[in-house]
Amino acid sequence: MPSDRVTVSLDDDTRETLQRLHDQSDESRSELIRQAIAFYAANFDSATASDSDHLQTYYEMLSTGEHVLLDIDLLHALLGRIDDPETRDDEFLDTIDQVANYHAQEYADRFDSLGDVLEWLSLCGFLTVRRAEAGSYHVVFPSEQLRWFMVRFIRGSVADLPFEIEIEESVSKVLLTEREEEAPRDE
Repeated sequence: MPSDRVTVSLDDDTRETLQRLHDQSDESRSELIRQAIAFYAANFDSATASDSDHLQTYYEMLSTGEHVLLDIDLLHALLGRIDDPETRDDEFLDTIDQVANYHAQEYADRFDSLGDVLEWLSLCGFLTVRRAEAGSYHVVFPSEQLRWFMVRFIRGSVADLPFEIEIEESVSKVLLTEREEEAPRDE
């Protein structure tokens, strides 16, 4: 099989990385470069698409220690413990509200619209959002448990933003609509 030769200039970091891979794998440098090119080609869309921005965001979220990855089944198990509205612990509800209030302050400096907030929460994996019309969004949650939990959180976390939200709940979906904040009336 004929082969093409390619000359590649390596900077110090790349040369050291290639050497470490060679030492770990016992593969030739040529084979490692072929594998790297094949891997990059197989993942080209992910590496170059706008979703790669999401990877950077995930990295930033996780590296600060402020967020964690959580298996969805584990989240559902935790929420299942407080599923019944009749037996929900007031202290737990107060904690949700406290977290939402903290985020309201953060979101006031960070977001300008309901769409921005929902996109962020979608990135976090709590929901899937689809724009319905200007200012309205269909939001789908993975479960009813997550729906009540996140609707409560969203209500509190957008409190400091320059709009009000209207919420129409269905079984698994919610229609959220951004409304201009009403100006205070002179009495």
